[in-house]
Amino acid sequence: MDNDCIVIGAGVVGAAIARELSRYDLKVAVLEKASDVCEGTSKANSGIVHAGFDAKPGTLKALYNVKGSLMMEQLSRELDFDYKRNGSLVLAFAPEDMDKLNELKDRGIKNGVKDIKILTGDEVKTMEPALSDDVYAALYAPTGGIVCPFGLTLALAENACVNGVSFVFSSEVENIEKTEDGFVVKTGTGEYHARTVINAAGVYADAIHNMVCEDKINITARKGEYCLYDKKVGNLVSSTIFRVPGAMGKGILVTPTVHGNLLIGPTAEDTDDKENVATTAEGIASVIKGGAVSLKSVPGKSVITSFAGLRAHSDKGDFIIGRTSVKGFYDAAGIESPGLSAAPAIGEAIAGMVSEDLGAGLKENFIATRKGIPNMAHADDETRKELIKQDERFATVVCRCELVTEGEIVNAITRPLGATTLDGVKRRTRAGMGRCQSGFCSPTVMGILARELDKPVTEITKHGKGSEFVTDHK
Repeated sequence: MDNDCIVIGAGVVGAAIARELSRYDLKVAVLEKASDVCEGTSKANSGIVHAGFDAKPGTLKALYNVKGSLMMEQLSRELDFDYKRNGSLVLAFAPEDMDKLNELKDRGIKNGVKDIKILTGDEVKTMEPALSDDVYAALYAPTGGIVCPFGLTLALAENACVNGVSFVFSSEVENIEKTEDGFVVKTGTGEYHARTVINAAGVYADAIHNMVCEDKINITARKGEYCLYDKKVGNLVSSTIFRVPGAMGKGILVTPTVHGNLLIGPTAEDTDDKENVATTAEGIASVIKGGAVSLKSVPGKSVITSFAGLRAHSDKGDFIIGRTSVKGFYDAAGIESPGLSAAPAIGEAIAGMVSEDLGAGLKENFIATRKGIPNMAHADDETRKELIKQDERFATVVCRCELVTEGEIVNAITRPLGATTLDGVKRRTRAGMGRCQSGFCSPTVMGILARELDKPVTEITKHGKGSEFVTDHK
């Protein structure tokens, strides 16, 4: 067999599974239809590490949410990505909301969430003065946190790569055949053989599952639109602010990001188009209106960008995780919220099942740590001087909004599993994520990509083939 394991999908769950599998003496490959890690749901979400009070006790969502949340702080130290435990609040606006708030508290206690409690309206508004005067009470979970979703996913994938996992991009799975000793996975770039296959294909996980298994599953793409605000209003709230949830989820949240911005969203709209990540006037209006319920005032003129993401909603109402009816085929499907929080625990669980079924032992030379890209914006003077001494390109600022230097961009391109696109550089360094949204720095970044990859600038793309910026008309 060419591989012991093939993981389909390089989002946060696929990357977490790959990283955990790389602990074992196994040959592992990850197949991803996009041009890079973190191109789907994992790049367009709230970045929330949920405490674990929302999921129904006894569900896989509850189990893996709480486990994953408790793993995140240590993981951030090992793999050097941004994480902050900022706490979360669920707001109630009337006495009739209290039954739901108490239900969430009871769920949290049953799920093992620590230090959860209900605050009065006055207590909440003392904590968060920007909240609406109409807040009646709130559920407070101090273990809630925020993370950079790109940073987490990339850190997991890079560490897996360093430990021997191969990543194959722009390789969409077209069919899977079960054989006597495993599987043949057919893609547009060739055939791949493996003893086991792990399905972590996000909104397409039903299509992958249904290629192999008789018991079919259905995944609905649930679109959520967001508004991202300038850093000048990033400290409007310090906690992640939810409202009492409804039938379609937790509603419009307000949260700081680990990078100092303010984020409001998402909407929730089911769509048949699993590529539909377009924002709409109606969606953005709904985000702003929803934010105005929680806040005294929404800083509307401070929006620097809007975006949409798709969540993989299963009609089973829970995560679909583990062994299937077909030996050697494993699901990590229906991973909607709190999927980002749960990802490390899901990775650990799936890797444990696969290694047990294959009789694989742990590696003696597993590398558990990873050092991220140097960050000149947040480095102290001594560190900056040392980096510039090592490479003078760390003194050349390319992205003025986020203070990203040429040295950081080169590091992002040349490191393991390095960037090959403009979006890849953006997610790794934040070049292009500031106020001007790459209006100033994109031509320079394109030039650096062309130089470091030894390609003509006409081959440099935003996010893979078909998204070229420059054409060569003769």
